[in-house]
Amino acid sequence: MTPDKAPRVDSTLSKGLAVLEHLSAARGSVGVSELSRALDLTKSNTFRLLQTLRALGYVRHEPDKTYSATLKTWQVGRSAVENLNLRPVAAPWLDYLSEETGETIYLAVRNGLEVIYIDKRDSQKAIRSWNPVGGTAPIYCVGTGKALLAAEYRNLRPRLPAPLPTYTDKTLTDLGQLDADMEATRLRGHAIDEGEFRPKIHSYGAVITLPDGAAAGALGVSVPNVNLEEGDSERIGALVQHAARAVSDALERL
Repeated sequence: MTPDKAPRVDSTLSKGLAVLEHLSAARGSVGVSELSRALDLTKSNTFRLLQTLRALGYVRHEPDKTYSATLKTWQVGRSAVENLNLRPVAAPWLDYLSEETGETIYLAVRNGLEVIYIDKRDSQKAIRSWNPVGGTAPIYCVGTGKALLAAEYRNLRPRLPAPLPTYTDKTLTDLGQLDADMEATRLRGHAIDEGEFRPKIHSYGAVITLPDGAAAGALGVSVPNVNLEEGDSERIGALVQHAARAVSDALERL
């Protein structure tokens, strides 16, 4: 039997997608020179690709002559997630977590080195955490993000800056600390954020997987520390892990 030939890859398209992926993952806008060096492209080629992406609405030219990805990238990604039926499949389990905990519940997906919240259930308590649907957070310091990061850590670790940007006095800024945290997350089955992004806001996250084992998203519970009682951390972690596994099983049956 003749082995299948590898598909031909259009070089211009692949370079354009590389530019878009780099801009989407960047924490801020990027100049032509910096982008060309990062992707090993000529400046003229990089500039042409940026102009095409700008004309199509995927890239914005900033006043300081740098470039950044627009929300159109997120909109395409959101549509892809919705086509996977992730939101409707996960919806009963967001309701379940909301009923069991009374806290804010999030459904998130990865976008570069950030997570984007694509669905949520608001807390029923007087003291609560809040982030809107469409809001983002760094992947390495919130529960949903850390769950997704742990699932793809081998591939994503080289893309993380060193030291990691600080948000609170609890943020893990050293990659060695993050390595240990990711291993603990993998062994435990869910991620824990103890106020690493927002002071006194703890969060717990577990990854949702596709039938091939790839990460599709994550469920998370966000809790102000004043709402936590003895044993709650373990209980909430087990609940979010159970819910994420149930969503994964449901995706496998589609």
